[in-house]
This record gives sequence, structure tokens and C-alpha cells, in this order.
Amino acid sequence: MAENEKRIKTHRIRCLSKMKMFLLAITCAFVSKTLSGSYMNSMLTQIERQFNIPTSLVGFINGSFEIGNLLLIIFVSYFGTKLHRPILIGVGCVVMGLGCFLQSLPHFLMERLSSYIWWFLVIYTYLRERNNTSYLELLCIYEYESTVSVSGNLSSNSFLCMENGTQIIRPTEDPSECVKEVKSLMWMYVLVGNIIRGIGETPIMPLGISYIEDFAKSENSPLYIGFVETGAIIGPLFGLSLASFCANVYVDTGSVNTDDLTITPTDTRWVGAWWFGFLICAGVNALTAIPFFFLPKWLPKEGLKSNADIIKNDKEEKQREEVKKKKDGITKVAGITTTYNGMQQDLYMENAILADCNRDCNCPTKTWDPVCGNNGVSYMSACLAGCETSVGAGINMVFQNCSCIQTSGNSSAVLGLCDKGHDCSMMLQYFLILSAVGSFIYSLSAIPGYMVLLRCIKPEEKSLGVGLHTFCTRVFAGIPAPIYFGALVDSTCLHWGTLKCGESGACRIYDSANFRYIYLGLPAALRGLSYIPAFLILNILKNRHLPGENASSGTMLTEAKTTKKESECKDMDQNSKVLNDNELKTKL
Repeated sequence: MAENEKRIKTHRIRCLSKMKMFLLAITCAFVSKTLSGSYMNSMLTQIERQFNIPTSLVGFINGSFEIGNLLLIIFVSYFGTKLHRPILIGVGCVVMGLGCFLQSLPHFLMERLSSYIWWFLVIYTYLRERNNTSYLELLCIYEYESTVSVSGNLSSNSFLCMENGTQIIRPTEDPSECVKEVKSLMWMYVLVGNIIRGIGETPIMPLGISYIEDFAKSENSPLYIGFVETGAIIGPLFGLSLASFCANVYVDTGSVNTDDLTITPTDTRWVGAWWFGFLICAGVNALTAIPFFFLPKWLPKEGLKSNADIIKNDKEEKQREEVKKKKDGITKVAGITTTYNGMQQDLYMENAILADCNRDCNCPTKTWDPVCGNNGVSYMSACLAGCETSVGAGINMVFQNCSCIQTSGNSSAVLGLCDKGHDCSMMLQYFLILSAVGSFIYSLSAIPGYMVLLRCIKPEEKSLGVGLHTFCTRVFAGIPAPIYFGALVDSTCLHWGTLKCGESGACRIYDSANFRYIYLGLPAALRGLSYIPAFLILNILKNRHLPGENASSGTMLTEAKTTKKESECKDMDQNSKVLNDNELKTKL
């Protein structure tokens, strides 16, 4: 008896420790997957600028994660319970790490291609007897559009307002004179890497949640799933912090002299080191996978009262396995959002970039190289501001004698857009506070929703149920949302960047008012519509009970009837026995 109790106690300790180990591992997996997901979402703007692609294409790249997840979610959810679930989750984490690594490859491939391209152009220009300046067009280092000389040599001020001068830095309009950039299709690596990351994420949620629900106590599973969902909240905090750090590091740091840069991280042409964070995400996902390869396929149910129950549960699981093998301020820009006189104008008015103050300056009208005048108005370039001289070099350059800047004193400008003011930063803080409160309220329904989903289906179909739920989420929300959101965001663009071939690049400035209506209004409308089917379902189910409740009540009723019948039978037997004894006595 003592040995039996000791064995039960030891088995319980071993079971609990393995369950807690799995709980810790799956929580870390949720942290790592949401870390890489939030980092990817935060780097979309950097990727858009790096490859000069529109927001609609960036939305498609973002939605490719859902496409990859969609390819296997039903298959993994259905067959996952028949296989080794922890190992499948570990493999998924490794695949996610591979996808993150693939997303960082364009940066390294572009650097390697630069050396090959240089030799190719040397031979090519020698045979064609052309100038080797086309090397700069194909060099895979990130080049932002700029009219400003960064060398500090002010002997040539061709980027300033020069009457009757010629501008040699206009974008090439003739396609025959333009060579397509090699890096233009490098975004395909980011797309494929995101698809692979989505494939790797497939087994984590359905198999992890079902594993907990199968082997944890009924009263403990909501708490365990709550821990897992907490990991899904912590992950984005690390991801956003990592994104903030990488966004402030120049993309080609180590390859270029950052002292020569004429832009800062607040500039719309700035591209941060987006590739560095993907390497960190790849390592984190790979490390997260290790514990899953040491966890068992099955665990005894928590809270079994006797060794016999444990043995019986193990036998039932083995038999079952054998049988079933079969986001109001608009940056105050002249010619786009305001006139050169400081008057507000239609945001989409055409041919308003040139004015009397700069019409004779022979300025490029498509190049985005903004400066901020001391009158608080931003201009597309120092030339369009009518500036004639400059002092200083790099980011500290100051432009003077600007004919379009109307002030009482010396008219001057500095590089970059003008600040939006204190009111804008305060509104951002209010927005973040309200977003945090709204997210907290919205998250309160997560665990009850999971428990209703899990308790309404058979135990062997829990993984499939979670998989179908995820499948529907991907199909109706995850995949289409980034695409149509990106297209709507593109519709609010006020000025597009220009590539060397004269093609449109990434957007440089948006209409903040319309952007706000789309970013906040569309999700509010969609979420409001979602309450309609929710109320309908609640109205249908309000008088119904869960299957478990019906089964338990039915079982109690059956047991009560059986007990009553047994007692009646016993009474009848006793009465018949008494009658037989009396008859026997009478005969004697």
C-alpha cells in the first residue's frame, strides 16, 4: 500500500513538471512568433522605402504570412493529434526561424551583387565606350533621392536656385537610357520568407492549445491558456522595441559613411537596418524550438486519484492511438498642402509645385528632398524654396537667401520637414493611452472564447476545431485586410518618390486627415458589423446547454433512476422472502 501511494505521488510530480515544462515552452513559442510578427509589421515602412514599392504591394507581402499559414492549417490541425505534437511544434519554430533568416537575405545579396556588377560594368562600358557612371545606378547600396551635395565641397551649388542654369540631376525620362536596378525584385525574398514563416507558425496554436486542454485539469486549462496568451502580448512589446532600435540604425551602416548622410530617422527617405532584426528573430525562434524535442507525445491527465486510473488512462490512449492509425496635423509642404503664400489649398491640386518665386530656378519638380524654412513652412527641395547659397555640410547644412520664404529677417532653411508641433505629440500620447485601454478590453474575450470553442467539440477534434477557427480568420481577415488597407492607404498619397528611371517609388507624404479616417474608421466599422452575428448566435444559444452539461445532467438522472430501481428490487426480494418463510411455517 505504501509503495503504491509513493508511486502515485512520484508520477504526479513527474506529470506536473512535464506539463509545466510544456507550458513554459509553448509560452516562449508564442513570445517568439509574435515577436517576429510584430517586428515584421513595424518594418513594412522600411521595406517599402528600401525597395521603392507601393503600399498595396507591401500589404500583399504582409498578407503572405497568412497565405503560408493557410496552406497547412487544416492538414496540421487534423493529423497533428495523431503525431508527436511537441515535436511538430518544435519543427514549426525552426521553420519560422528559417523564414526570418530568408527575409534578411536581400541585404546581404545586394552587397555581394555590388562587386559582381562593378566588374560587369567595367567590361560593358569598355566594349560600348561609355562612361562608367552607370555603376552608381546599379550599385545595390540604398540611394535616396537628393539634390544636395554631401561631399562638403561647395564649389558647385547646382542643387540651389540658379537662374538660367541647368539641372544635371533630373531623373532619366528616356527608358532606353535607363538600366533597371538589380535590387528591384529583391523584395521577393521577403515575400517568400514571410510565406515560410507562416507555414512554420501553423502547428503552434492548434496543437499547443489542444495539448494543454487534453492533459491539464479542466479547471486549470483556462489558467494555462491565459499564460500562453500573455506570452502573445509580451512578444509584441519586445518586437516593437527591437523595431524601434533597428529603425534608428541606417540600413547600410558599416558600408557607407553615415557622417555624409543628409537625412535623419524622421525623414521619409530614411531606411533603418530592417535586416538586423530579422536575424535576431531567426535566432530566437530556433532557440525556442529546442525544449519541444525533449517532451513526450502523451501525458497522463492531471489530477488522477489512483494508480489504477493512471494505468487505465495510458491504456485508453494507446488503444485510441492504435485504433486511429488508419492611426490631425498635416505637415504645414509648399506646393502640395499649402501655397507658397501660406494659404491652405486643395491637397490634390495639380501643377502647383512651381510658383513665381522659383519659376526661373530650373528646379526638378519630382525629386523629394525637403527643407524647413524659418517661416515654419516645408518645401520639396532647397531649389523650390528659392535658396541661392548654403553653408555647412551634411545634416547641418543651412540654406540662405531663399526667395520663396517670406519672413521679415534673413530667409533661410534647414534639411528635413518642419515639426508638427507640441499639440501633435500630445495627441499621439492620448491615442496610445486609448489604444492600450481598448486593447485590454478587447482581450478580455480571448480566453472565454477559447474555452467555449474547446468545450463545444469532442476531445479528439479539439485541434481541428482550433485549426478551422484559425483558417477562417486567415481567409476572411488575415489575407485580404493588408491588401485592401494598403490600396486605400495608397489613395491618400500626396507625393510619390521617383526612381532613377522616372518610375514612381514609395510614398513620401500622405494626406493625414484621410489617412486617419481609413486607419481608424474602417476597423471600427468592421468591428461594429461583427456584433450583428454575435448577437444572433447568443440569441440562438441562450436557452441551450453545452454538451458536457447535458451529459452530466443526463448521467445524474440515469444514476438516480438506477438507484431507485435497485432499491425497489431489493424491497421486493425481501418481501417475497418473508412471504415464502410464512408459507413454509404454515405448511409445517
